[in-house]
Amino acid sequence: MVLYYRQQYMDGILNINKPSNMTSHDVVDCIRRLIKQKRIGHAGTLDPQATGVLVLLLGKATKLAETCKGDSKEYVASMKLGIKTTTQDAWGEITEQKTNFSLQKEAVEKALLSFKGKTNQIPPMFSALHYKGKRLYELARQGKEVERRPRQINIFEIELLNFIPPDELTFRVVCSGGTYIRTLCADIGELLGVGSHLTSLTRTRSGRFKIENAIDLFDLKEGKIKVEEVLLSIEEVFNSDIRVKTLDIKLFGP
Repeated sequence: MVLYYRQQYMDGILNINKPSNMTSHDVVDCIRRLIKQKRIGHAGTLDPQATGVLVLLLGKATKLAETCKGDSKEYVASMKLGIKTTTQDAWGEITEQKTNFSLQKEAVEKALLSFKGKTNQIPPMFSALHYKGKRLYELARQGKEVERRPRQINIFEIELLNFIPPDELTFRVVCSGGTYIRTLCADIGELLGVGSHLTSLTRTRSGRFKIENAIDLFDLKEGKIKVEEVLLSIEEVFNSDIRVKTLDIKLFGP
């Protein structure tokens, strides 16, 4: 007699502290290989060089991806004034550079605060958004630029953390899901009249998931921590969330 065993899949949420030089998909693939489970997704992309909170959704929790992507996010970002790049960050090619400018801290703070509230943001060409079946970054790498529709974003909080004259600053921002911090930095530079680009980015919160509770990916890879030990159940995280309760999907039960 042949016995068939049904593989046990994990359902739940992992709050991962993403290291730099890895794509969000790289992190997903890492966990897939680790627990031998394909049904894993994430709740909001981080750029390869960015670090911080990356929420992974396992099994049935993948049905919550769109709900989680819309959650507010918190970031700490650093930027350099006076230099524009093709990618709006430090990993692109320099397109314009200004020197011998002087800005006061008060002017920088005023510029930051002017972005608070609801505004329209044009997504960058170097992004994963689709245009006629292709990713925008694929077109950008071919030297092409297409028209992008502005999208409404909401900056709930923004504050200057540090300013080193004449061209380095760090700020904290709490914003709606879908906000491009690279583009926010570029827009701040434009408002100040000198241009700018993002130099480092850490996501410190995604929805209810905070960086102080995030798990180091390498601790999981090296077996210092087991996935099942840190996996959060769907019930304990989302059972009180009215948005999840009203979703027409079966999350709980067999």
